[in-house]
Amino acid sequence: MKLTRRAAILGGAALAGTLPFRSFASVEMGNLKIDTLSDGNLVLPGSMILGDRVGEAGDILARYGLTPDQFTPDCNVTLLRDGTNTVLFDTGAGANFMPTAGRLLDSLDTLGVTPEEVTHVIFTHAHPDHLWGVLDDFDEPVFYNAKHMINRAERDFWLDPNTPDAIGEARMAFAAGAIRNLQTIEDYLETFEDGDEVVSGISAFATNGHTPGHTSFEIRGGSDSLMIIGDAIGNHHVGFEVPSWASGSDQDQDMGIATRERLLDRLANEQMAMIGFHFPFPGVGRAEKSGDTYKFVAA
Repeated sequence: MKLTRRAAILGGAALAGTLPFRSFASVEMGNLKIDTLSDGNLVLPGSMILGDRVGEAGDILARYGLTPDQFTPDCNVTLLRDGTNTVLFDTGAGANFMPTAGRLLDSLDTLGVTPEEVTHVIFTHAHPDHLWGVLDDFDEPVFYNAKHMINRAERDFWLDPNTPDAIGEARMAFAAGAIRNLQTIEDYLETFEDGDEVVSGISAFATNGHTPGHTSFEIRGGSDSLMIIGDAIGNHHVGFEVPSWASGSDQDQDMGIATRERLLDRLANEQMAMIGFHFPFPGVGRAEKSGDTYKFVAA
């Protein structure tokens, strides 16, 4: 696997909290061209990531030059081209979630890819920063030529009429946005199950916990493999060093822990490359294990 660091730096911090905009970086894997595209970044309180561990995380975060007060994680959308298919994994946040995110179309333009060229949109899950970029300002699908695909359990959860009441006040806006976006693209939307080959060479791998149907995707190209992990591991620091700590962003925190530990064990043992949605741009790297802890090693 070869990473070409062609990431473009476009502009500065034009908005409060906005990081310099890195457009794209390319990975070559067999006959596959995989690009990680910047959708900007989020601005989050530390408790959303650390949950009840805010007071315990200071030493770990200091090693990464971070504090527990606020995080500004990158948002890395993945684009795969195999000569026939142009596959987008998630669609970013769009214009209505945070002013620091929603830059995916700029990144695609810098890469020279138009929305109509995208043949497949595959969702890891239906949180705002992964789904809300699917519609334009007129509530029309941005990637109108593409087949849209999501795990069946994920779709069913968000479209269940009981979910908005059951999910909790902090996530009610997430539910409302998921309902609106998923219902609008219903005619474009297909579902898959764990283990399905969703597109040739791309297999679904269940990583539930962050959401009920959260899915990662294993990509094989030649002798290489790579896992797109979405938010199954939500950061490059605490999520690796102490995967047994609950994440405040996981809907089912116990399941999130079990999934994170299982996924890290596999990635480290197989030395499989990964792309993390919220890892430092471009989000590509590997997991190294040392005792009971792990470390993210950027490619």
